[in-house]
Amino acid sequence: MKDLSSTKKTTAAALALSAAVIAPGSQAAVWNSSNVQLLSGNNYELGEEKRTILTYENALGWAYGDSFIFIDVTEPTSEGTAYYSEWSPRFSIGKITGKDMSFGIVKDLMLSTTLEMGSGTSATLVGIGLPLELPGFAFANVNLYARDSQRDFASEQTDIGGQLTLTWKRPFALGATSWSFEGFLDYAFGEDNGSNPKEDNIIAAPRLLLDVGALWDKPGVLEAGVEYQLWRNKFGVDGVDEDVAQAMVKWIF
Repeated sequence: MKDLSSTKKTTAAALALSAAVIAPGSQAAVWNSSNVQLLSGNNYELGEEKRTILTYENALGWAYGDSFIFIDVTEPTSEGTAYYSEWSPRFSIGKITGKDMSFGIVKDLMLSTTLEMGSGTSATLVGIGLPLELPGFAFANVNLYARDSQRDFASEQTDIGGQLTLTWKRPFALGATSWSFEGFLDYAFGEDNGSNPKEDNIIAAPRLLLDVGALWDKPGVLEAGVEYQLWRNKFGVDGVDEDVAQAMVKWIF
């Protein structure tokens, strides 16, 4: 039987350690960007079919790595409000050691970590991050993780799984308008914990966004467009597939 209290203590310790390491760097961030998003869509699976989601995101780079965090608040004005968050600090092996770790299109090697926190479930991920140099992309990343999931409702020990995560942003212009194609893809491999096994599952959320602010000579402040969420075996549940087009507005500050 898995000791959930021990797992929670380990997760909390990892969070505190990462916060202690990142805090000094965040005060002297090389770059720092935050945004608030409002999304709305229909045909969601495993819950309410129609949802409104309020999201806060922050990304920053500091002397020895970078960090990304987001917090989703689903149905923020109803009694069924739900919260989900991920924090992904990464540490540059090249910058820490003072050695050039680049090869081919790979710019650096990074120790990549993620903490996932939601209602009744959490996960700790540790692995290798590969920031890529791709023509025209503002950023492109590949992260390969070992994944340790903790579920409050499960009494069995969960196997360590794996996960592949891709993130990207590709700005481009159409005539006098400015756009970006961005998003992420997670492929989480199945995990066996006895009576509640998780199947391989994939979630992708590509976005196509127009820089609305640029139309009024205020670029990089307000974007609007669509995010398409594709999920296969949602939450690892066999056969639960989701395809949702979400209207999206993003305020950047």
